Amino acid sequence: MKPILISAAVALVVSILFTPYLIRVFSRQGFGQEIREEVQGQHAAKRGTPTMGGMAILVAMWCGYLVTHLVMGEPPTVTGLLVLGLTTALGIVGFLDDFIKIRKQRNLGLNKTAKLVGQLVASVVFAILAIQFPNRNDVTPASVDLSFLRDITVISFGAVGFVIFAYIAISGWSNAVNFTDGMDGLAGGTAAMVLATYVLIAFWQLRNDCFGAGPAPGCYTVRDPLDIAVVAAAAMAACVGFLWWNAAPAKIFMGDTGSLALGGLLAGLSMATRTELLMIIIGGVFVVEALSVVLQIVVFRTTRRRLFRMAPFHHHFELAGWAETTVIIRFWVLAGISCMFGVGLFYADWLALAR
Repeated sequence: MKPILISAAVALVVSILFTPYLIRVFSRQGFGQEIREEVQGQHAAKRGTPTMGGMAILVAMWCGYLVTHLVMGEPPTVTGLLVLGLTTALGIVGFLDDFIKIRKQRNLGLNKTAKLVGQLVASVVFAILAIQFPNRNDVTPASVDLSFLRDITVISFGAVGFVIFAYIAISGWSNAVNFTDGMDGLAGGTAAMVLATYVLIAFWQLRNDCFGAGPAPGCYTVRDPLDIAVVAAAAMAACVGFLWWNAAPAKIFMGDTGSLALGGLLAGLSMATRTELLMIIIGGVFVVEALSVVLQIVVFRTTRRRLFRMAPFHHHFELAGWAETTVIIRFWVLAGISCMFGVGLFYADWLALAR
Protein backbone atom coordinates (compact mmCIF):
# COMPACT_ATOMS: atom_id res chain seq x y z
CA MET A 1 0.00 0.00 0.00
CA LYS A 2 2.84 2.42 0.81
CA PRO A 3 4.18 2.61 -2.80
CA ILE A 4 0.65 3.35 -4.06
CA LEU A 5 0.19 6.19 -1.57
CA ILE A 6 3.62 7.69 -2.36
CA SER A 7 2.96 7.54 -6.09
CA ALA A 8 -0.43 9.23 -5.75
CA ALA A 9 0.83 11.92 -3.36
CA VAL A 10 3.81 12.89 -5.51
CA ALA A 11 1.79 12.93 -8.74
CA LEU A 12 -0.95 15.03 -7.14
CA VAL A 13 1.49 17.67 -5.87
CA VAL A 14 3.39 17.82 -9.16
CA SER A 15 0.19 18.09 -11.19
CA ILE A 16 -1.33 20.84 -9.04
CA LEU A 17 1.90 22.90 -9.01
CA PHE A 18 3.10 22.25 -12.57
CA THR A 19 -0.21 22.94 -14.34
CA PRO A 20 -0.38 26.69 -13.45
CA TYR A 21 3.21 27.00 -14.68
CA LEU A 22 2.11 25.58 -18.04
CA ILE A 23 -0.86 27.96 -18.06
CA ARG A 24 1.48 30.95 -17.74
CA VAL A 25 3.97 29.67 -20.33
CA PHE A 26 1.34 28.65 -22.89
CA SER A 27 -0.56 31.91 -22.41
CA ARG A 28 2.58 33.93 -23.15
CA GLN A 29 3.29 31.81 -26.22
CA GLY A 30 -0.28 32.08 -27.49
CA PHE A 31 -0.86 28.32 -27.37
CA GLY A 32 -4.66 28.66 -27.29
CA GLN A 33 -7.44 26.26 -28.18
CA GLU A 34 -9.40 26.58 -31.40
CA ILE A 35 -13.13 25.81 -31.13
CA ARG A 36 -15.26 23.70 -33.49
CA GLU A 37 -17.51 25.84 -35.65
CA GLU A 38 -20.60 23.82 -34.66
CA VAL A 39 -20.28 24.86 -31.00
CA GLN A 40 -18.93 28.38 -31.40
CA GLY A 41 -22.01 29.86 -29.75
CA GLN A 42 -21.73 27.82 -26.58
CA HIS A 43 -17.95 27.76 -26.37
CA ALA A 44 -16.82 30.95 -28.09
CA ALA A 45 -15.49 32.34 -24.80
CA LYS A 46 -13.13 29.37 -24.51
CA ARG A 47 -11.25 30.24 -27.67
CA GLY A 48 -7.65 31.00 -26.77
CA THR A 49 -7.65 29.01 -23.52
CA PRO A 50 -4.24 27.32 -23.20
CA THR A 51 -4.18 23.72 -24.39
CA MET A 52 -1.67 20.82 -24.37
CA GLY A 53 -2.18 20.62 -20.60
CA GLY A 54 -1.86 16.86 -20.88
CA MET A 55 1.86 17.50 -20.54
CA ALA A 56 1.25 18.17 -16.83
CA ILE A 57 -0.49 14.80 -16.47
CA LEU A 58 2.36 12.97 -18.18
CA VAL A 59 5.07 14.73 -16.15
CA ALA A 60 3.19 14.11 -12.90
CA MET A 61 2.71 10.42 -13.75
CA TRP A 62 6.39 9.89 -14.42
CA CYS A 63 7.40 11.82 -11.31
CA GLY A 64 5.04 9.81 -9.11
CA TYR A 65 6.26 6.54 -10.58
CA LEU A 66 10.00 7.25 -10.48
CA VAL A 67 9.99 8.88 -7.03
CA THR A 68 8.13 5.87 -5.66
CA HIS A 69 10.81 3.52 -6.91
CA LEU A 70 13.57 5.76 -5.58
CA VAL A 71 11.97 5.92 -2.14
CA MET A 72 11.22 2.19 -2.01
CA GLY A 73 14.62 1.24 -3.40
CA GLU A 74 13.08 -1.07 -5.99
CA PRO A 75 13.82 -0.96 -9.73
CA PRO A 76 10.96 -0.21 -12.15
CA THR A 77 9.28 -3.26 -13.65
CA VAL A 78 8.91 -4.12 -17.30
CA THR A 79 5.12 -3.89 -17.05
CA GLY A 80 5.16 -0.44 -15.48
CA LEU A 81 7.61 0.91 -18.03
CA LEU A 82 5.71 -0.57 -20.96
CA VAL A 83 2.39 0.93 -19.87
CA LEU A 84 4.00 4.31 -19.21
CA GLY A 85 5.89 4.10 -22.50
CA LEU A 86 2.65 3.46 -24.41
CA THR A 87 1.01 6.38 -22.61
CA THR A 88 3.90 8.70 -23.43
CA ALA A 89 4.09 7.61 -27.07
CA LEU A 90 0.43 8.43 -27.61
CA GLY A 91 0.92 11.66 -25.71
CA ILE A 92 3.58 12.61 -28.25
CA VAL A 93 1.14 11.88 -31.10
CA GLY A 94 -1.40 14.09 -29.35
CA PHE A 95 1.18 16.81 -28.78
CA LEU A 96 1.96 16.95 -32.51
CA ASP A 97 -1.76 17.15 -33.23
CA ASP A 98 -2.22 20.01 -30.74
CA PHE A 99 0.86 21.86 -31.96
CA ILE A 100 -0.32 21.81 -35.58
CA LYS A 101 -3.73 23.13 -34.52
CA ILE A 102 -2.08 26.01 -32.68
CA ARG A 103 0.36 26.89 -35.44
CA LYS A 104 -2.26 26.78 -38.18
CA GLN A 105 -4.98 28.37 -36.02
CA ARG A 106 -7.56 25.73 -36.80
CA ASN A 107 -9.43 22.94 -35.00
CA LEU A 108 -7.87 20.21 -37.15
CA GLY A 109 -4.30 19.07 -36.47
CA LEU A 110 -2.77 15.87 -37.79
CA ASN A 111 -4.74 14.33 -40.62
CA LYS A 112 -6.45 11.00 -39.97
CA THR A 113 -3.73 8.99 -41.69
CA ALA A 114 -0.90 10.54 -39.69
CA LYS A 115 -2.74 10.05 -36.40
CA LEU A 116 -3.57 6.44 -37.21
CA VAL A 117 0.04 5.75 -38.18
CA GLY A 118 1.23 7.20 -34.88
CA GLN A 119 -1.25 5.03 -32.97
CA LEU A 120 -0.24 2.02 -35.06
CA VAL A 121 3.47 2.37 -34.31
CA ALA A 122 2.87 2.87 -30.58
CA SER A 123 0.45 -0.06 -30.43
CA VAL A 124 2.59 -2.52 -32.37
CA VAL A 125 5.73 -1.77 -30.35
CA PHE A 126 3.80 -2.12 -27.09
CA ALA A 127 2.07 -5.35 -28.17
CA ILE A 128 5.27 -7.04 -29.34
CA LEU A 129 7.17 -6.15 -26.18
CA ALA A 130 4.24 -6.93 -23.86
CA ILE A 131 4.27 -10.63 -24.76
CA GLN A 132 8.02 -10.84 -24.17
CA PHE A 133 9.93 -10.64 -20.86
CA PRO A 134 8.46 -13.59 -18.92
CA ASN A 135 9.29 -13.49 -15.20
CA ARG A 136 10.43 -16.47 -13.15
CA ASN A 137 6.84 -17.74 -13.16
CA ASP A 138 6.73 -17.49 -16.98
CA VAL A 139 4.17 -14.64 -16.88
CA THR A 140 4.53 -11.85 -19.45
CA PRO A 141 3.22 -8.27 -19.06
CA ALA A 142 0.27 -9.10 -21.36
CA SER A 143 -1.37 -12.28 -22.54
CA VAL A 144 -2.30 -13.46 -26.03
CA ASP A 145 -5.62 -14.67 -24.61
CA LEU A 146 -8.71 -12.49 -24.61
CA SER A 147 -9.70 -11.52 -21.08
CA PHE A 148 -12.78 -10.41 -19.17
CA LEU A 149 -12.30 -10.74 -15.41
CA ARG A 150 -9.21 -12.88 -16.08
CA ASP A 151 -7.83 -14.67 -19.15
CA ILE A 152 -10.33 -16.60 -21.26
CA THR A 153 -7.90 -19.34 -22.28
CA VAL A 154 -10.23 -20.86 -24.87
CA ILE A 155 -10.01 -17.62 -26.89
CA SER A 156 -6.38 -17.12 -27.85
CA PHE A 157 -5.24 -14.66 -30.51
CA GLY A 158 -1.72 -15.96 -30.97
CA ALA A 159 1.17 -13.51 -31.27
CA VAL A 160 0.11 -11.93 -34.58
CA GLY A 161 -3.54 -11.81 -33.62
CA PHE A 162 -2.68 -10.16 -30.32
CA VAL A 163 -0.75 -7.39 -32.09
CA ILE A 164 -3.80 -6.71 -34.27
CA PHE A 165 -6.12 -6.82 -31.26
CA ALA A 166 -3.84 -4.49 -29.30
CA TYR A 167 -3.88 -1.95 -32.13
CA ILE A 168 -7.69 -2.02 -32.28
CA ALA A 169 -8.00 -1.69 -28.49
CA ILE A 170 -5.39 1.03 -28.08
CA SER A 171 -6.57 3.16 -31.00
CA GLY A 172 -10.17 2.63 -29.94
CA TRP A 173 -9.63 3.71 -26.34
CA SER A 174 -7.39 6.64 -27.22
CA ASN A 175 -9.99 7.95 -29.67
CA ALA A 176 -12.83 7.32 -27.20
CA VAL A 177 -11.17 9.47 -24.52
CA ASN A 178 -10.36 12.04 -27.18
CA PHE A 179 -14.05 12.25 -28.17
CA THR A 180 -15.02 12.70 -24.51
CA ASP A 181 -12.66 15.62 -24.03
CA GLY A 182 -15.09 18.28 -25.19
CA MET A 183 -16.20 19.93 -21.94
CA ASP A 184 -14.32 21.33 -18.96
CA GLY A 185 -13.18 18.45 -16.77
CA LEU A 186 -15.37 15.82 -18.42
CA ALA A 187 -12.59 13.53 -19.68
CA GLY A 188 -10.27 14.25 -16.75
CA GLY A 189 -12.86 13.51 -14.08
CA THR A 190 -14.11 10.38 -15.83
CA ALA A 191 -10.57 9.09 -16.36
CA ALA A 192 -9.72 9.70 -12.69
CA MET A 193 -12.62 7.44 -11.63
CA VAL A 194 -11.65 4.70 -14.07
CA LEU A 195 -8.03 4.88 -12.92
CA ALA A 196 -9.08 4.73 -9.26
CA THR A 197 -10.97 1.55 -10.14
CA TYR A 198 -7.82 0.07 -11.62
CA VAL A 199 -5.86 0.91 -8.48
CA LEU A 200 -8.36 -1.27 -6.59
CA ILE A 201 -8.26 -4.05 -9.19
CA ALA A 202 -4.47 -4.23 -9.36
CA PHE A 203 -4.14 -4.08 -5.57
CA TRP A 204 -6.65 -6.91 -5.20
CA GLN A 205 -4.71 -8.95 -7.75
CA LEU A 206 -1.55 -8.32 -5.74
CA ARG A 207 -3.18 -9.55 -2.52
CA ASN A 208 -4.52 -12.63 -4.31
CA ASP A 209 -1.77 -13.55 -6.77
CA CYS A 210 -1.09 -17.18 -7.66
CA PHE A 211 2.59 -17.12 -6.75
CA GLY A 212 2.54 -16.71 -2.99
CA ALA A 213 2.75 -19.44 -0.40
CA GLY A 214 -0.10 -21.80 -1.16
CA PRO A 215 -2.11 -19.90 -3.81
CA ALA A 216 -5.83 -19.93 -3.07
CA PRO A 217 -8.66 -20.59 -5.54
CA GLY A 218 -9.58 -17.51 -7.51
CA CYS A 219 -6.00 -16.18 -7.55
CA TYR A 220 -4.70 -14.02 -10.41
CA THR A 221 -1.91 -14.70 -12.88
CA VAL A 222 -0.72 -11.16 -13.48
CA ARG A 223 2.83 -9.91 -13.75
CA ASP A 224 3.78 -6.95 -11.52
CA PRO A 225 0.33 -6.09 -10.07
CA LEU A 226 1.85 -3.74 -7.49
CA ASP A 227 3.59 -1.69 -10.17
CA ILE A 228 0.38 -1.58 -12.20
CA ALA A 229 -1.36 -0.14 -9.14
CA VAL A 230 1.46 2.39 -8.71
CA VAL A 231 1.08 3.54 -12.34
CA ALA A 232 -2.71 3.76 -12.04
CA ALA A 233 -2.44 5.68 -8.76
CA ALA A 234 0.02 8.17 -10.25
CA ALA A 235 -2.22 8.71 -13.27
CA MET A 236 -5.34 9.05 -11.13
CA ALA A 237 -3.72 11.66 -8.89
CA ALA A 238 -2.29 13.48 -11.90
CA CYS A 239 -5.79 13.74 -13.38
CA VAL A 240 -7.20 15.00 -10.07
CA GLY A 241 -4.47 17.63 -9.78
CA PHE A 242 -5.04 18.72 -13.36
CA LEU A 243 -8.78 18.80 -12.76
CA TRP A 244 -8.20 21.51 -10.15
CA TRP A 245 -7.35 23.86 -13.04
CA ASN A 246 -9.41 22.15 -15.75
CA ALA A 247 -12.76 22.23 -13.93
CA ALA A 248 -15.34 24.67 -15.31
CA PRO A 249 -14.50 27.34 -16.18
CA ALA A 250 -11.29 25.71 -17.37
CA LYS A 251 -8.06 27.65 -17.26
CA ILE A 252 -6.34 25.02 -19.41
CA PHE A 253 -7.36 22.08 -21.60
CA MET A 254 -5.60 18.72 -21.70
CA GLY A 255 -5.82 18.65 -25.50
CA ASP A 256 -5.02 15.58 -27.56
CA THR A 257 -1.74 15.43 -25.65
CA GLY A 258 -3.69 14.31 -22.60
CA SER A 259 -6.70 12.55 -24.10
CA LEU A 260 -4.79 10.25 -26.46
CA ALA A 261 -2.30 9.46 -23.70
CA LEU A 262 -5.01 8.61 -21.17
CA GLY A 263 -6.84 6.43 -23.68
CA GLY A 264 -3.66 4.50 -24.37
CA LEU A 265 -3.06 4.18 -20.64
CA LEU A 266 -6.51 2.66 -20.09
CA ALA A 267 -5.92 0.14 -22.88
CA GLY A 268 -2.51 -0.74 -21.46
CA LEU A 269 -3.90 -1.21 -17.95
CA SER A 270 -6.70 -3.47 -19.21
CA MET A 271 -4.21 -5.72 -21.00
CA ALA A 272 -1.75 -5.77 -18.11
CA THR A 273 -4.47 -6.72 -15.61
CA ARG A 274 -6.20 -9.20 -17.95
CA THR A 275 -9.47 -7.25 -17.87
CA GLU A 276 -9.83 -6.12 -21.48
CA LEU A 277 -13.58 -6.73 -21.79
CA LEU A 278 -14.27 -5.51 -18.24
CA MET A 279 -12.81 -2.15 -19.29
CA ILE A 280 -15.78 -1.72 -21.63
CA ILE A 281 -18.02 -1.67 -18.55
CA ILE A 282 -15.74 0.37 -16.31
CA GLY A 283 -15.13 2.93 -19.04
CA GLY A 284 -18.75 2.93 -20.13
CA VAL A 285 -18.95 6.70 -20.61
CA PHE A 286 -16.01 6.62 -23.02
CA VAL A 287 -17.64 3.73 -24.90
CA VAL A 288 -20.95 5.59 -25.27
CA GLU A 289 -19.16 8.73 -26.48
CA ALA A 290 -17.28 6.77 -29.14
CA LEU A 291 -20.38 4.85 -30.21
CA SER A 292 -22.33 8.10 -30.57
CA VAL A 293 -19.78 9.32 -33.12
CA VAL A 294 -19.83 6.05 -35.05
CA LEU A 295 -23.64 5.89 -35.09
CA GLN A 296 -23.92 9.53 -36.14
CA ILE A 297 -21.65 8.92 -39.11
CA VAL A 298 -23.35 5.66 -40.15
CA VAL A 299 -26.89 7.05 -39.89
CA PHE A 300 -26.01 10.28 -41.69
CA ARG A 301 -24.27 8.48 -44.55
CA THR A 302 -27.14 6.05 -45.04
CA THR A 303 -30.15 8.32 -44.46
CA ARG A 304 -28.68 11.85 -44.74
CA ARG A 305 -30.26 12.54 -41.33
CA ARG A 306 -28.66 13.06 -37.96
CA LEU A 307 -29.34 10.65 -35.13
CA PHE A 308 -28.15 13.17 -32.50
CA ARG A 309 -28.19 16.94 -32.53
CA MET A 310 -24.41 16.68 -32.46
CA ALA A 311 -21.81 14.04 -31.71
CA PRO A 312 -20.00 13.23 -29.45
CA PHE A 313 -22.97 12.53 -27.20
CA HIS A 314 -22.32 15.22 -24.58
CA HIS A 315 -22.90 17.95 -27.18
CA HIS A 316 -26.32 16.46 -27.94
CA PHE A 317 -27.51 17.34 -24.44
CA GLU A 318 -25.83 20.72 -24.52
CA LEU A 319 -27.69 21.63 -27.71
CA ALA A 320 -30.87 20.33 -26.06
CA GLY A 321 -30.53 23.11 -23.49
CA TRP A 322 -28.63 21.47 -20.63
CA ALA A 323 -26.05 23.68 -18.93
CA GLU A 324 -22.48 22.53 -19.51
CA THR A 325 -21.88 21.85 -15.81
CA THR A 326 -25.09 19.79 -15.67
CA VAL A 327 -23.89 17.60 -18.54
CA ILE A 328 -20.47 17.18 -16.93
CA ILE A 329 -21.76 16.25 -13.47
CA ARG A 330 -24.36 13.83 -14.81
CA PHE A 331 -21.78 12.14 -17.00
CA TRP A 332 -19.50 11.90 -13.94
CA VAL A 333 -22.36 10.21 -12.09
CA LEU A 334 -22.75 7.73 -14.93
CA ALA A 335 -18.98 7.14 -14.92
CA GLY A 336 -19.09 6.42 -11.19
CA ILE A 337 -21.94 3.96 -11.68
CA SER A 338 -20.01 2.19 -14.44
CA CYS A 339 -16.93 1.92 -12.24
CA MET A 340 -18.89 0.56 -9.29
CA PHE A 341 -20.63 -1.99 -11.50
CA GLY A 342 -17.26 -3.08 -12.91
CA VAL A 343 -15.75 -3.48 -9.44
CA GLY A 344 -18.84 -5.42 -8.37
CA LEU A 345 -18.43 -7.88 -11.24
CA PHE A 346 -14.73 -8.24 -10.52
CA TYR A 347 -15.30 -8.95 -6.84
CA ALA A 348 -18.25 -11.28 -7.47
CA ASP A 349 -16.07 -13.37 -9.79
CA TRP A 350 -13.41 -13.66 -7.08
CA LEU A 351 -15.99 -14.63 -4.45
CA ALA A 352 -17.44 -17.31 -6.70
CA LEU A 353 -14.04 -18.89 -7.33
CA ALA A 354 -12.61 -18.43 -3.84
CA ARG A 355 -15.31 -20.50 -2.12
